[in-house]
Amino acid sequence: MNTSAMARTGRFQARRAARGSVTEGAARAGLAARGVIYLLVGALALQIAFGDTHEQADRGGALAELSQKPFGAVLLWALGIGLAGMALWRLSEVLFGSVGKDGWSARKRLLAAVRFAFYVFVAYSVLSFAASGSSSGGGSSDRQSRDVTARALEMPGGQWLVGAAGIVIVAAGGWIGVRAVLRKYHDKMRMGQMSARTRQLVDITGVAGGAARGLVFAVAGVFAVRAAVDYQPDRAKGLDDTLRTFADTPLGPWLLVCVAAGLVLFGVFSFAMARWRRV
Repeated sequence: MNTSAMARTGRFQARRAARGSVTEGAARAGLAARGVIYLLVGALALQIAFGDTHEQADRGGALAELSQKPFGAVLLWALGIGLAGMALWRLSEVLFGSVGKDGWSARKRLLAAVRFAFYVFVAYSVLSFAASGSSSGGGSSDRQSRDVTARALEMPGGQWLVGAAGIVIVAAGGWIGVRAVLRKYHDKMRMGQMSARTRQLVDITGVAGGAARGLVFAVAGVFAVRAAVDYQPDRAKGLDDTLRTFADTPLGPWLLVCVAAGLVLFGVFSFAMARWRRV
C-alpha cells in the first residue's frame, strides 16, 4: 500500500470514528438540549404576550425557569452536558467533515467551526449557571447585547464592524427561514423511517419553527444595524427585547403569540432532529 492510500485509509478510519456511537450520542443529546431551551423560551414568550410573567424570554430566563422545577439542578447539569455534546459534534465536523456529498468543503467546515464556538459558549453558560445556582452563568441577553455593542463601537471602525455584524445576522436569519420553508432539512433527516403522519408533523414543526427562528434572528440583526447607524449601543437588542418588540407592532400581542408558538414548534422539531437526523 502506497503512502497516498495509507493516508486515505487513515482519514477514513478517523472519520468513521468521529461518526461513532459516542459522537452520535453527543449530537442527539445536544439537539434534544437545544429543543428544551427553545421550548422554554417560547413558553416564556407566550406568557409575556398574555402579561403573565416578568421573566426574561431568553436563555437566562429559560435556565431560571428550569431551576425552579423539581430536580431542577439535575436538569440544568443534563442540559449543559447535552449542549457540550453538541459542541463536540460540531468539532468533529470541523476536523472530519459533515454528512453529505460536500461535507468536506471549506464552507461547511467553517460553518461547523462557528457553530462549535457558539455551543462552547452556550454550554459554558449553562454549566456555570448550574454550578453557581444563579443567573451569573446565563445573564440577560439584552444586557449582553448592549455591552458587546458598546465595546465594539469604541473600537476603530466600530460602527462598520457592528453594522457588518448586524447585516450578517439579518442574512443568517433569512437563510434559516428560507431553508426551513424550502424544507432543506429533509436532506439531513432519515425521512424514509417516518410514517406519513410523522413526516407531516415534522414538516409543520420544521417549517413554522424554522421560519419563526429565522424571523427573530433577522429582526435582532436589524436592531444591531440601527445601533451602528445611530451610534447608540442601547439600540441593540437581545432575544428578550427582540421578542417583546413583536408585541409593540400594530398587531399587538398576537404577532408575539405567533412567533412564540413558532419557537415552541422549533423546540419540538429539535427533538425530531435528535431522533431522525443523519449524523
